[in-house]
Amino acid sequence: MKKPGPLFIKKDSLKLGLLIGWIAPLLGLVILYFLKFPSVPFIDFLSYFVHTNALITSLGALCLLANVVFFTIYINTHRDETAKGIFVVTLIYGIVILLMKIFN
Repeated sequence: MKKPGPLFIKKDSLKLGLLIGWIAPLLGLVILYFLKFPSVPFIDFLSYFVHTNALITSLGALCLLANVVFFTIYINTHRDETAKGIFVVTLIYGIVILLMKIFN
């Protein structure tokens, strides 16, 4: 008998990996906002995040940790197509963070 669990964890699809890869860091950013900056309006927080190199580095890296968690889950369960999607998006996010630091 198979163990019950979330359907998206059991699926192996590149599209699913791309979707998880895009959404997880954004959710991480929202969670960090509520934990560290709850008194600041969200739009001001985003502006401060984009224009402050120290925050780009620290919060950007913490947001990408969400992808690391999902990537590890999918690699360990041998769902390589989904893991590939997560990895590709993580690289894109990493490059964007690097470019933001360089041109800020």
